[in-house]
Amino acid sequence: MELRNKIDKILGHTLSIIMGIMVLNVLWQVFTRFVVGTPSSFTDELARYLMIWVGVLGAAYISGRKMHVAIDLFPTKLNKDGQVKLKIFVNILIIVFCLGAFVVGGLRLVYITYSLEQYSPALQIPLALVYLVIPISGLLIIFYKISDIINKQVL
Repeated sequence: MELRNKIDKILGHTLSIIMGIMVLNVLWQVFTRFVVGTPSSFTDELARYLMIWVGVLGAAYISGRKMHVAIDLFPTKLNKDGQVKLKIFVNILIIVFCLGAFVVGGLRLVYITYSLEQYSPALQIPLALVYLVIPISGLLIIFYKISDIINKQVL
């Protein structure tokens, strides 16, 4: 549990910092557009990439905190033992999906964009860095779900 709490804290702080940077970035965009008269060239792109990171990392954070949207019509009709088994099965399905789509697919995307040396137009940063959030988030979700199963916190 100690590791999970540390990861929760780090992830929460990281999301807060990204949101803060995003707010400052948008404020700068508004200032340069309406006060200076010449909009900043990088702020749109930076806001887009920060929003991607907030969305994908936020999904991992919410998954770890068990605050994601869930339809519980079927589990409520089962007894306690059936609910536990069903939720363990669902967690295993989530692990398999995250491993295939987020980790393997995300690493493939990172590798392809890195090998093709693709850079963002305005910021000139490697797009592999932008896409790196996908496998990171997948690994975090897998960690949270395995932790739930091991610690029998599926309810």
